[in-house]
Amino acid sequence: MAGGKASARQKMINLMYLVFIAMMAMNMSKEVLSAFGLMEAKFAESNEATTERNEKLLAELDVKAEENPQQFKVPAARAKQVKIASDKFFNYLESLKADLIKAGKYQESIKEGDFEAMDKTDILDAAWFTGDRLTKKGQEVMDNINEYKKAINEILATDESYRGRAEAFEKTFSTNPVEDKEGKKIDWLSYHYQGFPAIASYTKLTAMQNDVKVTESDIFSLFLGNIVSEATTLNNYKAIVLPEKSAFFAGEQFKGRVVIGKYANVPPTKLTVQGKEVDLSKAIDSSGAATLDFNVGNVGEHELKGEFTFIENNEELKIPISANYVVVPRPNSATISADKMNVVYRGVNNPMTISFAGVPDSKVNATGAGLRKGSGAGKYNMVPTTGSEVTINVTAKLEDGSTVGDKKSFRIKDIPKPSGQMVGKTGQFSLPRNNVEIGKVEAVLEDFDFDLPLTVTSFKFKVPGSPSVTCQGNRLNSQAKAALRKAKRGADVTIFDIKSKSNGPRIKPAAPIIIELSN
Repeated sequence: MAGGKASARQKMINLMYLVFIAMMAMNMSKEVLSAFGLMEAKFAESNEATTERNEKLLAELDVKAEENPQQFKVPAARAKQVKIASDKFFNYLESLKADLIKAGKYQESIKEGDFEAMDKTDILDAAWFTGDRLTKKGQEVMDNINEYKKAINEILATDESYRGRAEAFEKTFSTNPVEDKEGKKIDWLSYHYQGFPAIASYTKLTAMQNDVKVTESDIFSLFLGNIVSEATTLNNYKAIVLPEKSAFFAGEQFKGRVVIGKYANVPPTKLTVQGKEVDLSKAIDSSGAATLDFNVGNVGEHELKGEFTFIENNEELKIPISANYVVVPRPNSATISADKMNVVYRGVNNPMTISFAGVPDSKVNATGAGLRKGSGAGKYNMVPTTGSEVTINVTAKLEDGSTVGDKKSFRIKDIPKPSGQMVGKTGQFSLPRNNVEIGKVEAVLEDFDFDLPLTVTSFKFKVPGSPSVTCQGNRLNSQAKAALRKAKRGADVTIFDIKSKSNGPRIKPAAPIIIELSN
């Protein structure tokens, strides 16, 4: 406005405008400061009147407690707890006001009603805030507010009929971050007290004292029965779906109920589930919902039973808990099927696990040639004998009485051909002559997952240049040993036509072994 090209006269006019605007701003500021002062005086006057009324309400509660202890003894005791918590917090707020007056040297200003002088903004800024954090004193302020809220909430949580008052109290003393006009969230204490003139902060502290006194008055009236604790309005209710059970099978009809209800945010005094009492300190959240944690049991449908116990109008109110739930097998593996590899082996015990998702083992039946029930839920053993294929049929009976079924076919294969073995070696290898002479010939099923021991019954032994010798059992006989002694160093001796037996199926002759004599 006062650019370098302006004339001296224009510069003077511009300066006069600036002074005029500044004077208007100062006058406006003084009017606002005075308004805050008048508001503070009104709050202080109201606090005195409410204090006097509260003392009368408390005295009335004491009289009623003597006349009708059954109905008013407990509320009277709770009222005294409210008074103790309220007085403590009210006095703390008064000390904050005193600190503010002392720091700004406003003793005379307050006495004379000169609120325009209380325009400093840096008193609480320096005492309560440092950058974007609170100072030790600022944190003390928040701790005292939260301590007061906790004390009152604990008293109001003792009876379900106080819930409406508890919700109103929480709203009055909410310290949640506040969103400014730009949409930015600001900490509650900073939003209400940082950067304000001293008289504005002083008035807000007095207003909070007024909230304490009004809250105290409302609670005393509630204890006397003079206030309806909560209005009946459908806005406070929600539609709650109550299914007949917590799991349904595909194609099954959904059965359940829809009710209009409310979620109580007042914790119960007792909770039992499935006959066991639940630790309330761990189970109840801030909304009053109970977290259940118990073993669900075996696969199948189960019933959930329990009971909430609340205190309402100084009497126990029991609310039963009743529901159904269905346990299905844990999905701990994927269903992966190699269609060409659905194989069982003839004559051996093929272990199987057979189940039907969502159905207990006692209601599942499996049949097939050579199939028999094993020990354990869903455990079976199959020993196929003849044929090239076997089919297993499975049926299951559901909770509604209907039956479902499924089947699967498996190819039957013979036991694979074993390998000959000596000193743990198969195929072609080298051994000293003496090791071959005293060694034991064995037959093993390599890469076969079944435990099927084999016993060698006979084999043939061949030394180059000599006829083969048939040996019974699993060791060289005298004729084979004689032939072995004639063999030259480095010669390959062969053990073949190795025959063996098992405790079950017939076994094919094992693959031969070729041994190079190392001496």
